[in-house]
Amino acid sequence: MLLLSFAAVLLAAVLVSALAHRTILSTAALFLIAGFVLGEDTTGVLHLRADSPIVAQLAELALFAVLFTDGMRVGWADLRSAWRLPGRALGWGLPLTLLVTAVLAHYVAGLDWPEALLIGAILAPTDPVFAAALVGNDRVPARLRHLLNVESGVNDGLALPFVVLLLAVAAGSDLHLAELATELALGLLIGVLVPLLAIALERTRWFAASAAYAPLNGVAIGLLVLALGKATHGNLFLAAFAAGITVATFGPRERAAFEHLGENVAELLKLAALLVFGALISVRFLGEISWTGWVFAILAIVVARPVALWISFLRSGLSLREQAAAMWFGPKGFASVVYGLLVLESGIPAADEVFHLVALTIVVSILAHSSTDVVIARAFDEAREAPAWYGVLRRVRGDRRSTAPSAPRDEAVEPRPAGDDQAGPR
Repeated sequence: MLLLSFAAVLLAAVLVSALAHRTILSTAALFLIAGFVLGEDTTGVLHLRADSPIVAQLAELALFAVLFTDGMRVGWADLRSAWRLPGRALGWGLPLTLLVTAVLAHYVAGLDWPEALLIGAILAPTDPVFAAALVGNDRVPARLRHLLNVESGVNDGLALPFVVLLLAVAAGSDLHLAELATELALGLLIGVLVPLLAIALERTRWFAASAAYAPLNGVAIGLLVLALGKATHGNLFLAAFAAGITVATFGPRERAAFEHLGENVAELLKLAALLVFGALISVRFLGEISWTGWVFAILAIVVARPVALWISFLRSGLSLREQAAAMWFGPKGFASVVYGLLVLESGIPAADEVFHLVALTIVVSILAHSSTDVVIARAFDEAREAPAWYGVLRRVRGDRRSTAPSAPRDEAVEPRPAGDDQAGPR
């Protein structure tokens, strides 16, 4: 029934995807709402619980794929070429968001400091898929789009060590730092060495990938990293992120061949996991959250990131409009979903309370951010905000049309709808 439900929702998402680029409709929110409607405590079509094996396995596989493809977006050359603004968002914005969220969790939701810091780490990462109309609109300043893309591509992996460490602290047992360090080191080592070996082998005179099989090189690297990580008990998610960065840095040809296929696979897994996540949410689930939890969820969205980014971008040169857009578009994305499920599986004393707060914040964020990205993107849809070449290109096209023999004299050149050019799946 899960496969049938996913296939039906996926078809609906494909059919409305073009409309989603131009309106507040979001395909990601569609999967979340569909999961909510089909869940066991709503209509009972999907019989899923948080402790169901399929939930943990799908979440693990989806996050692995997402971190692998995210890592491929941020090779060292990409970071060196334009690091100033993303560096502010990651170096200052990420830890400040974590701390502000933790303060809210402690004083508003009443969590102890270990759990408050843990929920801060879980909710710190962002996801660009819920702001696709902003990131994909070529009238939005390029530096703002680059900032949001790089930040969201890197912060999932950067938040991971904090989640792992704070989860161990919240467990209340001995930290076993040596064991934790070994797990992280193994993941990092596998994530670096496997791609390097695969790229080196392909470049020898004995081996070469055909055009048809070139995209599968990235699949093979990812599966090897996943299998070795499981066999050695290395950290799978750190291994995935490190592998993606390694491919992007040392294998630009392999990166380009895998990019389209990898993003589609990661998107499919992410949407399936969102459907499952939505099935875990119900009216009864939301009713179990106290009013302070609802206040925390709202403040975590409208206060934590805006305050952190406002401090991070002081004297950065960004316009007020760009700063406001960056401060608002911090949607709590898929990594937070999986980190929340990891907490639920950990068995820490406050696991259920933490998961409820994380789930509520993610739901509110997805609905709020995915329904406002088009609105905010249109705020940049003005001549003074457009890139310098945009108007010139329109005039050139207009001149060509006006001189064409078959063109009507009063034909106007209509601008393309905002967000239609390069926007990814919403």
